[in-house]
Amino acid sequence: MSEARIRWVGGPVLRARMEGPFHLYEAIRVGAAALRGEVISLHGDELVAQVYEDTTGLRPGDPVHGSSQPLSVRLGPGLLGHIFDGLLRPLDVTPAANNTTRYDFEPCVSKGQHIAGGGVFGHAPGVRRQACLMPPQYSGTIESVCAAGRYADDAPLLVLRSDAGQRIEISLSHEWPVRRPRPVTQRLPADAPLVTGQRVLDTMFPVARGGRAALPGGFGTGKTVLQQALAKWCNADVIVYVGCGERGNEMAEVLHDFPQLEDPHTGRPLLERTVIIANTSNMPVAAREASIYSAITVAEYFRDQGLHVALLADSTSRWAEALREVSGRLGELPGEAGYPAYLSSRLAEYYERAARVQTLAGAEGSVTIIGAVSPPAGDFSEPVTLHTRRFVRSFWALDRQRAQARFYPAIHPLQSYAEDAESMAPWWQQHGNSDWLAHRRRLLTLLEQQAKLERMVRIVGKDALPVQQQLTLLCAELVSEAILRQSAMSTVDRYCSPERQTAMLRAVMHFVTSAEHALEAGVALERIAALPGYRRLMRVGEEIAEGDPGRFDELRRAIDAEFQEALRELARRTPDARPAQS
Repeated sequence: MSEARIRWVGGPVLRARMEGPFHLYEAIRVGAAALRGEVISLHGDELVAQVYEDTTGLRPGDPVHGSSQPLSVRLGPGLLGHIFDGLLRPLDVTPAANNTTRYDFEPCVSKGQHIAGGGVFGHAPGVRRQACLMPPQYSGTIESVCAAGRYADDAPLLVLRSDAGQRIEISLSHEWPVRRPRPVTQRLPADAPLVTGQRVLDTMFPVARGGRAALPGGFGTGKTVLQQALAKWCNADVIVYVGCGERGNEMAEVLHDFPQLEDPHTGRPLLERTVIIANTSNMPVAAREASIYSAITVAEYFRDQGLHVALLADSTSRWAEALREVSGRLGELPGEAGYPAYLSSRLAEYYERAARVQTLAGAEGSVTIIGAVSPPAGDFSEPVTLHTRRFVRSFWALDRQRAQARFYPAIHPLQSYAEDAESMAPWWQQHGNSDWLAHRRRLLTLLEQQAKLERMVRIVGKDALPVQQQLTLLCAELVSEAILRQSAMSTVDRYCSPERQTAMLRAVMHFVTSAEHALEAGVALERIAALPGYRRLMRVGEEIAEGDPGRFDELRRAIDAEFQEALRELARRTPDARPAQS
């Protein structure tokens, strides 16, 4: 084990004179308290390291001990349902979190069998059944395997004779370097959406399962509430939530709310399929930088079990600020807004680890990253937001004005986008909505026209517009209320399945088309706006619940009848007119 002596300490950064060989990104222990750290730079006989704990009390001459291993975290069945810090050390006091419990083990391999790296050698049944994975770097012939029973997390369960002839003991858990992506057999196309249950996302701006999304928004725009809704309702098998540098009271709210949330898929506590990594703003800044990597490593571990994982990071702006602070203490030349020049490459490395893959064990798994961004004063032109946009495929821009108007989710439909939308069309077609892509384009066109017309209205007034443009404003308002607005607090409308979204979308578009035909036939705009069907559609999210598709068919028939009656009224007033077909 190599050793060095501290020469200089500045906050989380120290310099030490080496008395043996060290490696870049090697994990170290510092001082008498054995504080955890990592080598980040080597210059001749001097190393520079960042320390992930409070450095108060360190002084020149204190020892630095190397481990000859990169910074790693331990991955195993004790992760689900618990709360950890940025280095994956438990913050709760349950026996499982402190590795004093035992886990059920059921082997699925036998003596003499050859097993490859990343293969499954057993299962750990429990509240949620988990696969026991071989460390990816080891493969060989099994010399012995323990019988089914209850074992400690680090108890050797399998003895392997590696292909290189080494004798290796394998336990339920293993360590993996946080900065190294876990290997896979191949990456697969991301052609199916991560269903979130939020209409504005699934219908307008979907994110692919295995894709990358950014959620930028200023203070008070609803990032945390929306992320909690995504955690509860998205169709991921496992949720990894990392609070990176957030205020302590916000993290306290998350830690209080998550254990109380009910998993709608099982009826059990949501925390049972969740891993929470909490790193508040008053914790050591270097640990904040490491927390993002710990979280994505945990997500990849569950992905390698053949599960679909959603990683919610709140927020990457605080992570970037940690990079900036450490960079400043290192004396590096600053880039935009003082951030280090390598900010862009670090963001790219992080988001690139999202993927839908074929695992080493032959299963399909995915990691979907949804990263919240907190731009100062909601300025989307600041460096973190700008660089993030380069590496994500879905951009969900939260708007302060919509939030102040109590319009939630406060996602601005004209500042947001989804680059993978067209690749989702076959999935929607398989789920009964062959018109999804055309309807989505039509909605976006309506909303764009609304924005242009509202600028004109502020100058000339609404009544000065041609009646066709007034109808456009009427239909765009319907789209906003029926499709884009959705309350996370509503017992009826907090979740909207793809089937219900399809029915709502068809009902809204049916009204829009019928209204255009009726207006062309001569029906007054005031008569269209007064139709009971229009008012029902405005409240359709609260009126028609999940599992009642027949009511949407009934609503469309009622709308048809109302338009036919309006056309008959027009015909009675003008006998020579020929009513158009609705």
